[in-house]
Amino acid sequence: MPGNAAMDCQDVRLHLLDYQRGSLDPARQQDVRTHLGGCAACTRVEAVEQTLTELLERRLPVHPASLALKRRLAAAWPAPVRTPRPWRRGLWGWQLAPGLAVAAALLVALPLLYYERATVGRADGTAGMVTEALNDHLRLLQSERPLEVESGGIHRVKPWFEGRLDFAPVVPFAGDQEFPLKGGAVAYFLDRKAAALVYGRRLHSISLFVFRADGLAWPTRGLRPIGRATASATTVRGFTVVLWRSGDLGYALVSDVDPADLLDLAARIVGG
Repeated sequence: MPGNAAMDCQDVRLHLLDYQRGSLDPARQQDVRTHLGGCAACTRVEAVEQTLTELLERRLPVHPASLALKRRLAAAWPAPVRTPRPWRRGLWGWQLAPGLAVAAALLVALPLLYYERATVGRADGTAGMVTEALNDHLRLLQSERPLEVESGGIHRVKPWFEGRLDFAPVVPFAGDQEFPLKGGAVAYFLDRKAAALVYGRRLHSISLFVFRADGLAWPTRGLRPIGRATASATTVRGFTVVLWRSGDLGYALVSDVDPADLLDLAARIVGG
């Protein structure tokens, strides 16, 4: 029963969206609130969820139903049933017709939000690293000055990091017409400094974070070959995160572009 036992991280993350909307029953709402009060990791995930929701609400327009559609729905709405009907005859018809009409209106009037909780329940480090990568990407998108060095090409961007990081970022891909390099900045990935490079793809921004790979709980399942590396690709609410490591360095590539495009860019970065 909700409220009788403490919720673990997996349970809480499954209910975060409903918690933010206030649609859980009071006992479970309190259980989630209590867990968030004592769990820093889930609090970070909850903050990312809220930021993603706000970002998607700004990006996706809500189109009101047209007057013609409203009239068609009103004409199709069944008349109230005034006489009792046998339980077996027409049960589905009179109960579902109004629901179908409402569903049709909602499909037209509301934006479609895609959400895949691919990281919930994973025993490896995927969930934490995906959350961090998304958080860092959103921070760059919302920053007033996301780029500390404007791109004049990779040979200008890479030397700019000298003296600002305790490692030399290895990024063989210099950008091209399909994925132009916009610039870079110093960022943080979890507990360490990172080089953030921003590529473009049409109207989308793509963030690449390069950081020291040691000491992190890297994904161990669902890996796929990308060039000379093996990578993990996870989609969360329309954003894709690709994680891989090469030697002493780790890489996180994040964007809301088509996942196939992001994997294409990852292959170029890995293969040089």
